[in-house]
Amino acid sequence: MRVTVIGCSGSFPGPDSPASSYLIEADGYALVLDLGNGALGSLQRFRSLQEIDAVCVSHLHADHCLDLCGLWVARTYHPEGPQPRLPVHGPEGTAVRMAKAYDLEPEPGMCETFDFHVLRRGPYEIGPFRVTTALMPHPVEAYAFRIEHGGKALAYSGDTGVSDTLVELARGADLFLCEASFLEGPGLPSELHLTAREAGEHAARADAGRLVLTHLVPWNDQDMSLKEAKASGYGGDIELARVGASYDL
Repeated sequence: MRVTVIGCSGSFPGPDSPASSYLIEADGYALVLDLGNGALGSLQRFRSLQEIDAVCVSHLHADHCLDLCGLWVARTYHPEGPQPRLPVHGPEGTAVRMAKAYDLEPEPGMCETFDFHVLRRGPYEIGPFRVTTALMPHPVEAYAFRIEHGGKALAYSGDTGVSDTLVELARGADLFLCEASFLEGPGLPSELHLTAREAGEHAARADAGRLVLTHLVPWNDQDMSLKEAKASGYGGDIELARVGASYDL
């Protein structure tokens, strides 16, 4: 299983990265996990848009789903004709949300191009992957993912506040992509995002093999995010996500 960072900027695209998106590949199958604003351009550096086999959306904030609009255009109006319907797995209401985003009538909306599925709690199969989801604390319905293949496991937090459920989902994962939106400071809102230190604490409790900090908000000092995560007590490798970084599991 190969995991490639397509976009890792938190809340909005930054100067060095689009918003959240990750490409998961195995056995010739390509799964895109989130497709936030700006990510569609970056994705084409690594995979043709006609070679994507499925998309999973963690939640319906723009920085995790909005570039489905561009993907809809690319597959609907391709010079060789409309492409086969693409499975899109997301929270309840994803089809309606995306139709509104592109100012389409709800029927058919994007349903002639995308085959929408409501995320299940799992485990279940998407292509060669075993996928398990869990609901996270966030202002909207939001999911974390565990994706397994060939005896290896990837955990992805999506957007979340502090969560024991996330620790269990990430238990023993070879790679943990965990959001680190906040730096330490007073008055941080609860059930919204994690600090980098909290990301490290979740990884330590989960005994995850490697931690990659994601959802890096552009106005933060990323060196400080890394420093705070390393002070969390987690003993494994920690690094900042960056566009184009790949991990073979």
